[in-house]
Amino acid sequence: MSDSSMEKMLGLLRIRIHRGINLAIRDVHLRSSDPYVVVRMGKQKLKTRVVKKNVNPEWNEDLTLCIADPNTPIKLTVFDRDTFTFDDKMGDAEFDIKPFIEAVKMRLEGLPDGTIITRVKPSRQNCLSEESNIIWINGKTVQKMFLRLRNVECGELELQLQWIDIPGSRGL
Repeated sequence: MSDSSMEKMLGLLRIRIHRGINLAIRDVHLRSSDPYVVVRMGKQKLKTRVVKKNVNPEWNEDLTLCIADPNTPIKLTVFDRDTFTFDDKMGDAEFDIKPFIEAVKMRLEGLPDGTIITRVKPSRQNCLSEESNIIWINGKTVQKMFLRLRNVECGELELQLQWIDIPGSRGL
């Protein structure tokens, strides 16, 4: 990365995609799907591996985005891997990292494990299916969230955010 892009960067956001819950069935014959998740933020695009024949897949996979502008929403789309045709969409969601960034900026230290720093309520403006807590775990600020997928009949994603500071970046 060039120095100028390093200076624009605030740091890295590690998104742990834990699992999908009750995802849509896209393969009618097998009554299942082969789901994977694509994460996009601006021009960045990352994806998880495919979990075969599972509508409750466990990915437990870390995807890391470079964050320059915390106002850019992060979009997640679930696809069903299809060998012969285009992969089918199985819903999408997006989330806002601003509350999480604000919590990280507090530069908290030494809190008891499990302390809740901020609660983000589900609303029409977000895809949260339940209250999302930003908490202090193992000396770090993390946010756990369940996102309800849109444009699909059913399905949720469970994920967790963690911030990684980068030496030489603008930082928070």
